[in-house]
Amino acid sequence: MTATELYHTLDRTWPAARTVQVKGWTIREGQGGGNRVSAATVDAPKADVAVMEQAQAELDQPAVVRVQHGDDAIDDQLASQGYIKKDETLLMAGPVAQIIENPPPVTAFTVAWPPLHVQTELWAMGGIHAPRIAVMSRAQGAKCTLMGRLHDQIAGVGFVACDGETAMAHAIDVHPDFRRQNLARNMMRAAAIWSQDQGAGTLCVAVTHANTGARALYTSLGMRTVGHYHYRQKPQ
Repeated sequence: MTATELYHTLDRTWPAARTVQVKGWTIREGQGGGNRVSAATVDAPKADVAVMEQAQAELDQPAVVRVQHGDDAIDDQLASQGYIKKDETLLMAGPVAQIIENPPPVTAFTVAWPPLHVQTELWAMGGIHAPRIAVMSRAQGAKCTLMGRLHDQIAGVGFVACDGETAMAHAIDVHPDFRRQNLARNMMRAAAIWSQDQGAGTLCVAVTHANTGARALYTSLGMRTVGHYHYRQKPQ
């Protein structure tokens, strides 16, 4: 899998409300779903930054760009204009067959879409509110939610969606009281089992470089870095 393919999987499994092409840019309408669905991406090396800024302003969104592999020219241009670099992110992928291992009984499940109320409550506690649930709703094709349990309590949630033969996990969140107890690992195993059942051979995630714990987990599951991106945001 190439970085370009994974960027497309990211957009299809965590989709913006609308995308349009405007003079060298892809503009995403995020409707409050965060930078991943509202950041613009460049389509031409010498694209006019002012065009992007105007298009984002018309959507009442901040001027944010997702800078991907090979976007060095626009990255330099944005930096020279004072755009702030933030959220360096790795795209990691691994073979489903390598990740699969049956989780211990009564620890991790897949739940058919839509999520249960208890799942949306737990997501909300972690800062994942209705606009991001709406992003999940927009994903086309096979998708499900993840639910993790520890000590007879719902302690973790997540979302998985398929893009052809590739599945991608998003919004993996474990309640702080239940971290470092292998719950996220068991949820990823459940995600891999579900992905295999859908015909997917690869499971992917996007994880910030600063999240060393999550990166270590995904590496231990046999996932490797395939691509990367970061954001550039115009100071307010």
